[in-house]
Amino acid sequence: MNRRHFLLAAASSLALPALSRPAFATARKLTVASRTLDINGKAATVYGLTDDAGRPGLTLAPGERFAVDLANRLDEPTIVHWHGLTPPWPQDGVPDNPLPALAPSETRSYDFAVSHPGTFWMHAHTLQEQNLLAAPLIVHSAEDLTADRQEVVVLLHDFSFTPATELLARLTKGSGQSMHGMAHGPMQMGGMKMDGMGGMDMGSQSMGSMKMGSMDHGAMQQAMPGGMDLNDISYDAYLANDRTLDDPEVITVEKGGRVLVRLINGATATQFTIDCGSLAASLVAVDGYPVEPLSGARFPVTMGQRLDLLLEIPATGGAFPILALREGGVERTGVILATAGAPVGRLAVAGEDAGPVLDLSVESRLIARTQPPQAPIAARHDVTLAGDMMSYTWAMQGAEAIVLTQGHRVAVTMANRSMMAHPMHLHGHRFQVIAIDGKPISGAVRDTVLVPPGRSVTIAFDADNPGTWPFHCHHLYHMASGMMVHLPYAS
Repeated sequence: MNRRHFLLAAASSLALPALSRPAFATARKLTVASRTLDINGKAATVYGLTDDAGRPGLTLAPGERFAVDLANRLDEPTIVHWHGLTPPWPQDGVPDNPLPALAPSETRSYDFAVSHPGTFWMHAHTLQEQNLLAAPLIVHSAEDLTADRQEVVVLLHDFSFTPATELLARLTKGSGQSMHGMAHGPMQMGGMKMDGMGGMDMGSQSMGSMKMGSMDHGAMQQAMPGGMDLNDISYDAYLANDRTLDDPEVITVEKGGRVLVRLINGATATQFTIDCGSLAASLVAVDGYPVEPLSGARFPVTMGQRLDLLLEIPATGGAFPILALREGGVERTGVILATAGAPVGRLAVAGEDAGPVLDLSVESRLIARTQPPQAPIAARHDVTLAGDMMSYTWAMQGAEAIVLTQGHRVAVTMANRSMMAHPMHLHGHRFQVIAIDGKPISGAVRDTVLVPPGRSVTIAFDADNPGTWPFHCHHLYHMASGMMVHLPYAS
């Protein structure tokens, strides 16, 4: 038995506590059940996650434990992952890692301390995620309860009337609309027309003397003989809090007030740019962790990520759309913040211009407000993100060789040699972005980071939570087509 197989066996043999809680603990209840939405004038049967008062998701008070009874009221097995929290491994919520999915009518108890307040979320770690099995998970701090501001939570999603299994089959078998169901026509990038690149695999292409690491996104596009692949599924609708933009949620806010928008990209395969319009906006946290405030009007958010945006409402009042612009497409969704009595006009689902292509320009400017302890890095690993649209197979080359040791600080450099962007998520840990294209930064603390084509991102984390932890792309169909590994280590 080699060392890696030994560690897999050791991690798998960790004591698996019965998911029970002390007699004095009070449990919250979460229920997974079907529900019906009206989407584009058609009835859609989707899934939902509601608390004991019937509200979507869960909000925890400062210092409250995650003491939850999860009830499955579907007629099929399911399980829920607590994205961004760092529970003991058996309570992470990935099927058969190590616990099986909940059977129909089964209830399972979870109980663990929550290490940090912030904006998190929960979702199925199966194809059920596509059918809206996702909800916010907000952990308040004491400051949140006393701050002079209103809170708004927005969960974004992409929706298809086509079942996820069929979407995946189209992608992997090459059937469906256009190429693999992809909106694959020419796209506009910085005024330059780019044709879709289809199956170009950066991992097998010689780039000659071109220095990919030091190149910015725009330069990379000009140097390539074509463009990157942006969207591989054309969805029927894009949702914000379960609603399309032709029937958006209108949220009443105060004139001259401040609003903290906790925005979650729960989409399975769609990246967005958040457009705050005329409002003064400041990005104050990402993935639940504070950053030095960054002012702007537009902010990128990839699948799995969260943004906390602090907005200033003018004293004159009005109606203010907060829009999510689909990357490379005219489709958009969002909510409207409106003061009392302000007229609210109708907004078209399709904008005039395609949404921006996500890059690392904002990521490179983020600085963690509280720097994690800078222990020496004990091990460094390189991972190549590879794959192509033609075969629709994706891989994390080199990741299977990563061996973790309890207590070590680890750095992983992810280099994307494919033609699609990959939002990379690590379970059970938080990490800091410490370099982009080899250039050191004291970046944001996160659990999900975007690695665009031709770019590299280095993260560092402490191996302080033993288990067998998924490390994967948060594009659901990339994950299902090979872009996930498990990092095991024992205490």
